[in-house]
Amino acid sequence: MTVIDEIPVGPDARVYAEGWQSWSPTTWSARGEEIHRPAEPWQHAMRFRPGTPVAEDALQGEGLLVVDPGDGSDARVFGTLDASREVPTIRASWRGDRVAVETAGSGEDVSSLRLASLAQYGARFARSTTGEVALESFGDRFGAAAGARFGWAAPRVWCTWYQYFEEVHASDVIENVRAIDAAGLDVDVVQIDDGWSLGTGEWTAPNPRFGSLPAAVGAILDSGRRAGIWVAPFSVGATSSVAREHPDWVLGDAGRNWGDDMRGLDLTHPGVRDYLTRVFSDIRDLGIDYVKLDFLYSGALPGSRHDADATPISAYRSGLELIREVLGDDAFLLGCGAPILPSVGLVDAMRVAGDTFHEGGEDGSQGLRGQMSVEARAWQHGRFWTNDPDCLVARPEFALREEWADVVLAAPGIRGFSDRIDGLDARGMELVRQLLKETSA
Repeated sequence: MTVIDEIPVGPDARVYAEGWQSWSPTTWSARGEEIHRPAEPWQHAMRFRPGTPVAEDALQGEGLLVVDPGDGSDARVFGTLDASREVPTIRASWRGDRVAVETAGSGEDVSSLRLASLAQYGARFARSTTGEVALESFGDRFGAAAGARFGWAAPRVWCTWYQYFEEVHASDVIENVRAIDAAGLDVDVVQIDDGWSLGTGEWTAPNPRFGSLPAAVGAILDSGRRAGIWVAPFSVGATSSVAREHPDWVLGDAGRNWGDDMRGLDLTHPGVRDYLTRVFSDIRDLGIDYVKLDFLYSGALPGSRHDADATPISAYRSGLELIREVLGDDAFLLGCGAPILPSVGLVDAMRVAGDTFHEGGEDGSQGLRGQMSVEARAWQHGRFWTNDPDCLVARPEFALREEWADVVLAAPGIRGFSDRIDGLDARGMELVRQLLKETSA
């Protein structure tokens, strides 16, 4: 690592370290506070940057790090202005009364990173006296350079996930479409989440347990709403038909889920690109134009690719560009589990934290899992995309519904909820109506 700056700081100094992807812990940290690191190898693959060591004694940002000295002097931003091929890892460590900032590489690469963080902001950056303003200034500049997509009213979404998880059926979707109408809820999008297909790597095979996907989508469209669907297009299970029949399509370790070891797809391989074109053409032809793209980090795994000139990041972006081309410019793409900076300009919205809770956590035992990153990444809304803080869960069975409602209602971005409508009590319905009223861009 090469030291690129040493900044005098006061006792109230803070450092913001941008995580690699949606689920990576991201926050402001003061001296002596916990440094978030993976406890298990699978957590490194699925929550941090695969193939990149995580520092034990330094705060680590992927492409963006901000130091707020806490003494009234200007915050300093260290960030790349181009994430189309490479994203530098940047670290900050406390050294007495200074914070040392360092990154891998040398020469021109390091000089460019420091230039982007200091001189190129000009007068506007010189007035940035707080870390939050510095982040907003960076977001404006990076978003403009990357062609960020935003400016519309935040979608109002009903989602199947936190009520039904993978046991969702077409009849559940149809029941709730009718209940939304009966309750007069102002919902724009009904999104079918995981459970409609046989699983990762089997996207062309609908799950018979789900029932008729065309019937469920038809009910949504007939109600006058946009139909949404969940897909994890860049991930496959090691035992899936795709991985078994096309071993030359897959990359290395992407963690573990759905009872299988996960692999990424080589998005530069012609066979993979044909496969993805078929999958998303089928989705488009059903009338679906709102797509939640999950586990996207798998498309940027390190590894050998068909296109030897591609980097993990350029390969990842080429996959997203293909999906956009197939679905059309008017389709709404929501990224999740997605590399942050490399996704700007290619998706319309982004999950900015982990899931509200995992199956079995309705009792509140998993805590408010997303609060930290939702709040820290609020500045990205309207600069990179429309933020997605994740769903409100308003039914009385969710032990933390009031605490989580406070977080979601205060967060900018998508107004989503995930409850069986007929299972809401009076308070739950009140929270849902309050959520749906907040539709600003």
